[in-house]
Amino acid sequence: MEALKTNVEILSHPIIDNNLSIIRDKNSDCEKFKNAVRRITYMLVYEASKNLPMIEKEIETPLETTVCKVFDSDAQLIIAPILRAGMIFCEVAQDLLPFANVHHIGMYRNEDTLEPVWYYDKRKKIKENREKVFVIILDPMLATGNSAIDTIKNFISKGVMEKNITFLSLISSPEGIKKVSETFKEVKIITASVDRTLNNKGYILPGLGDAGDRIYNTVD
Repeated sequence: MEALKTNVEILSHPIIDNNLSIIRDKNSDCEKFKNAVRRITYMLVYEASKNLPMIEKEIETPLETTVCKVFDSDAQLIIAPILRAGMIFCEVAQDLLPFANVHHIGMYRNEDTLEPVWYYDKRKKIKENREKVFVIILDPMLATGNSAIDTIKNFISKGVMEKNITFLSLISSPEGIKKVSETFKEVKIITASVDRTLNNKGYILPGLGDAGDRIYNTVD
């Protein structure tokens, strides 16, 4: 694993590299694309959840009593997919972290200004013990960074501590990483690739096109 900055992790693994080649390929159909995204997402969520708080619990095996580590039930984990492309991330995250609360974030990008436009913000009440509230934001692409910053601000305004927020993406741009990292020094970014740059329309190069269109088979 390569560290771009102290709060940015680029996962490096042959499984990730192989599946990145599938999702980048314009000839990959919807089924191949979604399956490759899921494989990468499992690895991203594993990494994002490795520092969640644990406690010891005594259990009975068929042979004897033993002590195991389990997730701390006093902690609150929120997984926050940015609609619509983030939903495929959410399926994997719920599979691995079934006790998490799901907080749906609805926004789309204004293609003229490249700024996010909000239309949905559905959440469960956030616990008062801020030290034990953790958020994993899910979005396949970290491009301009505008949507990421708006989403992070949204959680901080609700009392979530910056150090307890993690942003997950398949592919990121250097510009997006720089913008988020400079705005939020303690937010962690975990991604499978940092691509070359953004084009003049705010799309990542070489990228993979529009993730939502390719996941939901709405490519024109």
